[in-house]
Amino acid sequence: MSLNVLFHLDANSKHSLQKQIIEQITRAIINRNLPTDVPLPSSRNLSSQLKVGRNTVILAYERLVSDGYLISRERSGYFVNPDILNGYAQSELTNEIGQQQPDWSQRLALTPSHFANIEKPRDWQRYQYPFIYGQIGSDLFPLNNWRECCRDAVSVQAINEWSVDQLDHDDPLLIEQIQKRLLPRRGVWANEDEILITVGAQHALYLVAQLLFKQDTSVGLEDPGYVDVRNIVSMSGSTIQPLPVDTKGLVIDASIDSCDYIYVTPSHQSPTTVTMPLENRRALLKRAADSDIILIEDDYESESNYHSDPLPALKSLDKNNRVLYIGSLSKTISAGLRMGYMVGPAKLIAELRCLRRLMLRHPAANNQHSMALFLSRGYHESLVKNLHQTYKARFEIMAEELDKMAPVSVATTAFGGSSFWIEGPKTLNARALAEEARKQSMIIEPGDLHFYSESPPQHYFRLGFSAIPTDRIRPGLKKLAELITLLS
Repeated sequence: MSLNVLFHLDANSKHSLQKQIIEQITRAIINRNLPTDVPLPSSRNLSSQLKVGRNTVILAYERLVSDGYLISRERSGYFVNPDILNGYAQSELTNEIGQQQPDWSQRLALTPSHFANIEKPRDWQRYQYPFIYGQIGSDLFPLNNWRECCRDAVSVQAINEWSVDQLDHDDPLLIEQIQKRLLPRRGVWANEDEILITVGAQHALYLVAQLLFKQDTSVGLEDPGYVDVRNIVSMSGSTIQPLPVDTKGLVIDASIDSCDYIYVTPSHQSPTTVTMPLENRRALLKRAADSDIILIEDDYESESNYHSDPLPALKSLDKNNRVLYIGSLSKTISAGLRMGYMVGPAKLIAELRCLRRLMLRHPAANNQHSMALFLSRGYHESLVKNLHQTYKARFEIMAEELDKMAPVSVATTAFGGSSFWIEGPKTLNARALAEEARKQSMIIEPGDLHFYSESPPQHYFRLGFSAIPTDRIRPGLKKLAELITLLS
């Protein structure tokens, strides 16, 4: 018998050869491709067939025995454990296609696939010049510290605490760390019952929309602004009121008075990166109080202010409980971590907690505890200091090079952050530019998606610098300048 027809090993896979063998044999057993009464190839034969070391095969077999997939019979070899398939239903395989399949397109209440979304290549790390926004380079990830916290989060004592069904509760240590370490940095003080853990900031926005927005609700959104919050509001059936943005962030005038809610990004406006001055923040709060408006503050990049003392969050200035505050840890540690939090009045947080329970009960308790340990040991503060140092250096190089790239200009002045909002010549199509840039191993983000208009300007684009190595910034921007000249 030969197993090489059942699977092959990929030398370029991120998984070890041993793990590949285990996974593929496991799959073959579950799919009933291996009989229970015929021995598997000997370790010597299988290693020869797969061109791997014999010890690799032996260790794989022993692991499969330990996991119950194989049994070892003395002098006979390894066999599939017949008991392992107990509880697996035997499917009835057929090549016939049924004639009464439902038309799912007619059953959809909405089609999220039709929404405009920011697209990012999954293999962005393979690009030589990834001016991608919202990703952090692997060289900045706190590998050892995070591994330590994850390891300690799976100690026997820790597992006994978080492995039970938490229903709608959050990790107490994580709540405490957000309460005592993160929020005070933004001038925000909150009680434990005023904090809710979410699966990233976007999850928090979705919860708010589900709970508060109705069809007759008017929601003000920055224009240009965060495209995903626009999609979330659209799903609620609420009326979207685009609100202009200038060099000071959201324009505060009579145009906002008719809104029931306003989503705002004062620390670093998305996507223009501008920071709302203190006097504008006070004016916005007063106007919200006078017009009975609730403000949803997304403080998504608050930890990336390295050029000046950070301004206090809107929430810290709020005397009337009109601000719902949303924070994220994904922008500092890892985009894939998906860890956020929300601060609001206790009664509202209680309702949001009940709604969250209906969606997913609570964010994964093991991840919560790992993050709690990471914060409690001061690792997050160290990470932020390192990011500030790195981002500041990259920011200065970017600013210097972009200043030379006429007719391209930085559309707005940024104070910190991790990106630049760029205005190209009006003859430039940023989508065409992005397409050509990819052919030269470069990633940029077209800016038209961020505008609410049906005919948005095409000559804006965003350049992130959180993922690109510092020494590649200058050559990458020089290549980009050549492309812009060619396409304008």
